[in-house]
Amino acid sequence: MKRFFTTIKNIFSIEDLRTKILNTMGFLIIFRLGSYIVLPGIDPNLLSGNQGGIFDLLNTFLGGSFSRASIFALGIMPYISASIVVQLLTVAVPHFTKLQKEGDSGRKKLNQFTRVLTILITAAQSYGYIRATVNQEAIINPGMFFTVSSMVIIVAGTMFCMWLGERITDKGIGNGISMLIMIGIVSRFPAAIYQEIDAKGMNGMLLFILEALALFFVVVGVIALTQATRRIPVQYAKQVVGNKLYGGKRDFIPLKLNSAGVMPIIFAQALMFIPPLVAQIWRDSDVGAYVGSTFADFTSWQYNLLFAILILLFTFFYTAITVPSNDIADNLKRNGGFVPGIKPGKQTAEFIDSILSKITLPGSLFLAAVAILPAFAVKAGITQNFAQFYGGTSLLILVGVVLDTLQQIESYLLMRHYEGMMKSGRVKGRSQFAAA
Repeated sequence: MKRFFTTIKNIFSIEDLRTKILNTMGFLIIFRLGSYIVLPGIDPNLLSGNQGGIFDLLNTFLGGSFSRASIFALGIMPYISASIVVQLLTVAVPHFTKLQKEGDSGRKKLNQFTRVLTILITAAQSYGYIRATVNQEAIINPGMFFTVSSMVIIVAGTMFCMWLGERITDKGIGNGISMLIMIGIVSRFPAAIYQEIDAKGMNGMLLFILEALALFFVVVGVIALTQATRRIPVQYAKQVVGNKLYGGKRDFIPLKLNSAGVMPIIFAQALMFIPPLVAQIWRDSDVGAYVGSTFADFTSWQYNLLFAILILLFTFFYTAITVPSNDIADNLKRNGGFVPGIKPGKQTAEFIDSILSKITLPGSLFLAAVAILPAFAVKAGITQNFAQFYGGTSLLILVGVVLDTLQQIESYLLMRHYEGMMKSGRVKGRSQFAAA
């Protein structure tokens, strides 16, 4: 305990780090306050709190602002959708691929395109949100003026959230966009615990303790999944420049067991909403009714089987995008590096591909298991809100953001010659390829 308070004291002794932490807390408070400001013209007492399905998932990410019809009703989610689209375009469209390789100038153009796309996506989603999601009885004066004004406010709210995220990244600690999502998820955790304790009652406290213990081991497993790496040794050739000898050092390429992160679950989750929507077309038929009811229930075995298969496929797909083995091999060759026993160039790329394929399979299986854990938790009698923290996107985002933030704090401490946060060693964050 003494070591813990000493670490906290060291953190706040560094003026720059202290300022960044206070800035981050201030921006997050503004974000949370905005999530409680209801859109003008809506009676909050008539809003339905539980939407079900995808709306519950969005409500979890947005910290309840979705169900409250706040000015941050869509939060940062349209920006994430736009970012995913742009990221896919950089792979599929040569023009965007060229922009990505142009450095800062190309990155600025991609960011500008992402912002414009965010406005368009938010405008489309805000119209659907107002017309189909918000309880129409809660609207005091429904009409075109209310719809247009609400769309403008929601678009402005999303752009403000995006600005807050950028300010956290620049002036605070951690990744701003991820921090906004994380604080929305964390804000739902106390209420989820209260609902679980209330459902169990005083006689079920022992069962709740066992559930909390199980959650602890699930979190430990997710941390292990996030941090696990396969290191490929790299040797750099020695070079004589003038009278000095350069190079000759040994390094490694850290290939993560889960290089795709949370993106496969997000992609798979987006596709899982298609079957029940399509089934609405044939809802009067037996097949349509069966498909609609089956895939609207995230605890059904059909839903979880398809969900797991999609995660496996998207993990391999996204890993191939995010870990370009040819580029890594070219960078190694350009810098005079090579994998011992492997020829530089094409054979090195093939070797990295083979290693990546071997570690991606168990990583994707583990990721799929984490994604469907909430369904098993609900089947075991845990309330749905509390079960969401047993796996899925929420837990992976929480673990990833916390580890990234701790790594940044650790870097500040070590740079100022303070003792690190962990006695056993440094916090391992999402490191980039050392050889790239």
